[in-house]
Amino acid sequence: MSPFRSSVGLPDYIAAALCYLFPFAGGIVFLALEKRSRFVLFHSLQSLLAYGALMVGHVLATLLPFIGPLLAALIFLISFGVWLLMSYHALRGSWYKLPWAGDIAERQLRRL
Repeated sequence: MSPFRSSVGLPDYIAAALCYLFPFAGGIVFLALEKRSRFVLFHSLQSLLAYGALMVGHVLATLLPFIGPLLAALIFLISFGVWLLMSYHALRGSWYKLPWAGDIAERQLRRL
């Protein structure tokens, strides 16, 4: 476990896990509040990107007739899996990257 603290006073691995615990909203809150920990900023950006894409996919899937409900259920299961995976890695203090969201988050983090 990391001894570093985020600028909100929590250990950085706890703050990063909270970005995933509250999908989308957690990412927004920590992106707005975090000033020091690049680890927390990375996870907040990755959370926003991943859950934003999953939310858009879920909404679009519900618009499809017949196969839409099945596709929406599949997206929900994927979202749950991402939630478990990323919460686990954040609590371990790992910089685990999702395939495309992690790359974009890393590029954005270099700009900050």
